[in-house]
Amino acid sequence: MASRLGPKWLNQVRTIAGPTHQGRLSRYAVYAAQINAMEPTLEKESDAQIAERSRQLKLKARQGDSLNGLLVEAFALVREAAKRTVKQRHYDVQMVGGAAIHNRCIAEMETGEGKTLVATLPTYLNALQGKGVHVITVNDYLASRDAEWMTPIYNLLGMSVGCIQTGQPDPVRRAAYASDITYGTSKEFGFDFLRDELKRLQLGDTHRKSFEQAFLGTGAHAESETPVQRTHHFAVVDEADSILIDEARTPLIIGANNQPTQEEAAAYYGADELAATLIRTKDFKYDPAERKAELNATGRRKVQAVAGHSSFVTLTVDGLYEYVERALRAQIAYLRDRDYVISGDEIVIVDEFTGRMMPGRQWQDGLHQAIQAKEKLEVTLETITAARVTVQDFFLKYKKLAGMTGTAASDAAELRRIYKVKVFKVPTNRRCSRVWIEDRVFSNESEKFQAVADQIVAWHKLQVPVLIGTRSIEKSEKLSALLNAAKIEHQILNAKNHEIEAQIVSQAGQPGRVTVATNMAGRGTDIKLTEDVSKSGGLHVIGTERHESRRIDRQLAGRCARQGDPGHCQFFVSLEDEIIDAYGEKPAARIRRRYKDRGELTSGSMRRLVLSAQAKKERQHFRDRKMLMNYEKQRAEMRKNMGLNPVLG
Repeated sequence: MASRLGPKWLNQVRTIAGPTHQGRLSRYAVYAAQINAMEPTLEKESDAQIAERSRQLKLKARQGDSLNGLLVEAFALVREAAKRTVKQRHYDVQMVGGAAIHNRCIAEMETGEGKTLVATLPTYLNALQGKGVHVITVNDYLASRDAEWMTPIYNLLGMSVGCIQTGQPDPVRRAAYASDITYGTSKEFGFDFLRDELKRLQLGDTHRKSFEQAFLGTGAHAESETPVQRTHHFAVVDEADSILIDEARTPLIIGANNQPTQEEAAAYYGADELAATLIRTKDFKYDPAERKAELNATGRRKVQAVAGHSSFVTLTVDGLYEYVERALRAQIAYLRDRDYVISGDEIVIVDEFTGRMMPGRQWQDGLHQAIQAKEKLEVTLETITAARVTVQDFFLKYKKLAGMTGTAASDAAELRRIYKVKVFKVPTNRRCSRVWIEDRVFSNESEKFQAVADQIVAWHKLQVPVLIGTRSIEKSEKLSALLNAAKIEHQILNAKNHEIEAQIVSQAGQPGRVTVATNMAGRGTDIKLTEDVSKSGGLHVIGTERHESRRIDRQLAGRCARQGDPGHCQFFVSLEDEIIDAYGEKPAARIRRRYKDRGELTSGSMRRLVLSAQAKKERQHFRDRKMLMNYEKQRAEMRKNMGLNPVLG
């Protein structure tokens, strides 16, 4: 809507504001006006004429013409192609978002503003150079869905599209990367990069051909042994905050199998049994922020007393301390149905940011094996590092990086400092009508969940749709039991039934529908409201605890009030929530003792207490990411000085 961007003459005047937000917004708004001016002409042209225009743009781009000079016509072609193929027309504000992404920005756009469609604009423009553009998102489902949805647009314009999915063989991956535009997840792109580095190591110097290869045609390697990726030219990162910030706390690692001996397996089981006998604070201290346990003098004496047991014959006393501390960490910090689920006889990790299962992934440094021992499963292959790269280092390999998300402003400084990208807030197409209701704070978890259930019952009587976000599978099932007791029909969505995620979430806006979901389940799925629901205040979202980042809270809230729809959001928290542990073990225990059995705590200071804990946790995660970056940087420099590949080993 032009009115959201202001009159063209005013935007032309404001462009003199330079590299300020207002100056950039005005410049991009001028682009939108120029694109609009081309629309009547393009509407009269045939598909063949549109395709020919696209071919001419390709020639110009590959002859060295500036992409900035081609932007207006390229964006106008994409809009026209979208109207003809997927029956959607880009809004003017979406043109602004596309221009921001092309100019190396993270475009912050509210949920429901059509980020998937926005991505087609800079993706097509940058694909004109023929060097490949990667569109990166958070999971296989969204990558496949977006690629399938947008392919008709690109095909009309003469562009080829590929999609990377987990488990694909190398020939399929190689073909996908050879396409003009490739969709996939950050993990798949990152792991393909690491696998390619391992292949290059096996192939030796890939830049020179031997005499036999050059003149006799021998010594060639099989195609399956050659890398699958091309250059890292331009990446458009969807849900950029989740990928570039949240996932950046752990490096991407490819492990080589290292079969544990019978004695090592026995040591894991023995350490788990021994750890179960130790008493917190008396025998060891546990740091919730670091998720680490450390034996004290009393605990060490207890461990020394059993050091001669047959389970520990291969371990020194110091080694046994490590095994026991790892077992304590597995027992306290990593909980079943929150951090992992058991599928058959395997531990399957649950992504802490999305609530989705990640089959095939393992924790490092023996932690995965310690959790297997805790759950009395067979201790399987431990992995040693064959190749590794941090999320930060991987994305910095792209010549040009940009993206989009609904929540990035709070991390703008970190994104600018580490990835050299700016955050650009894009106006909404319609004014946002979300209503934030004050948090309700309770002294314990049981009171909190009962209050949530009572609130759902009250709203359900009014036929208001409710979406409830929980932190773990265990909590979602606990709330489900309360709703069953109240005879409230509801859908439950967690890592155990993620296959039907989009179907469940898309129906969450129906009158009287109650949906219980873990974490960010359903990101990227539209929730349509009926007319009756809109009149009754729209979708109501309840958060059952504050997450470790305000961004994740905002993402949950973003499930409601999309595209000008009405919507409400409220968080219910308790002093037993994990976020309170951010204050430290002893202060958190003091707070809980002081307000024990007080019921609902209505003071504004209690709400501030929770938000302050959240801010502490955000600072902790920032320090973790910074420490990881510094460690990996030192490690890479040391390997380079030794003449080794910094990614391998």
